[in-house]
Amino acid sequence: MLAIGHPCAQLNPSPRIKFRVVIAVYARQLNEEDPLSGLVVGELEAPPVPVGWATVEVRAASLNHHDLWSLRGVGLPADRLPMILGCDAAGIDADGREVVVHSVVTDDAWRGDETLDPRRSILSERFAGTFAERVAVPRRNLVAKPPELSFEEAACLPTAWLTAYRMLFTRAAAAPGSTLLVQGAGGGVATALIVLARAAGLRVWATSRSELKRERAVALGADAAFEPGARLPERVDVVAETVGAATWDHSLKALKPGGTLVISGATSGGDPPAGLNRIFFLQLSVVGSTMGTRDELDRLVRLCVERDVRPVIEASMPMADARSAFEALAAGDVFGKLVLTR
Repeated sequence: MLAIGHPCAQLNPSPRIKFRVVIAVYARQLNEEDPLSGLVVGELEAPPVPVGWATVEVRAASLNHHDLWSLRGVGLPADRLPMILGCDAAGIDADGREVVVHSVVTDDAWRGDETLDPRRSILSERFAGTFAERVAVPRRNLVAKPPELSFEEAACLPTAWLTAYRMLFTRAAAAPGSTLLVQGAGGGVATALIVLARAAGLRVWATSRSELKRERAVALGADAAFEPGARLPERVDVVAETVGAATWDHSLKALKPGGTLVISGATSGGDPPAGLNRIFFLQLSVVGSTMGTRDELDRLVRLCVERDVRPVIEASMPMADARSAFEALAAGDVFGKLVLTR
């Protein structure tokens, strides 16, 4: 059995509770060019659990691009290996309650918006992630799972769907009746943006290189879908950008004066050009956005129930088959979320 290093365990000398993980999906080594070479599915001993934290029996956990970036060494240095991967989970806590796990972990003294804590991290960076039988988190990170949502659906919410929720309603303040352009229609965040924006009364346009994904975006609720860089019928109020360099110029040009470009990632890699002249001349707002707060996750869960909104799940498979899910995610051949179950 392997022991996971836990740098934060040095901060508090109080006793720890330990549990063993029978099956976990973890990073054994890092490789920027071949990330999957460091991926292992096997038995592992979990790190110590800080006293006062809650343990959750994981019933479902979903993949994110963050998991691939971790295997490349982004946000995960080699001295923290082996590290259990995974940010998202839904399961049952020690009291028998069905819960959703909020993966943003803040300093104990931090109060307020968790995403603004300069010392924040997310699960699988400094603390073991969710691709295991159990995961440990601060008790404040647990949100009640309503019975209307399955464990698989709930497990899609804490990263991709919460990111989309914050992009739309907190950072971009998108209003009903306005027009939203979603760049790259196939990913977990992009599909969440389409569903949430449609439920909130926005007109939604999407782009994708894949004709099939454009068709699926329309079937999901987008009013229209276009090839990347295509001339749009008119300029839009909000552009949701998760792709990066490949769509950056088009995102800027798609905005009407006073419009908002909200960014939460750059899955295509590379640094996008600044485009400063267009930004200041048209008084555009370029808004950064990352993850979301525990309260926003709680509101998102309620919205899904009250508006009968559900995550788009491409496939669900046992955790033992995690490598297949990672291979599909790395190939980009996914529309919606991939979920691992126990």
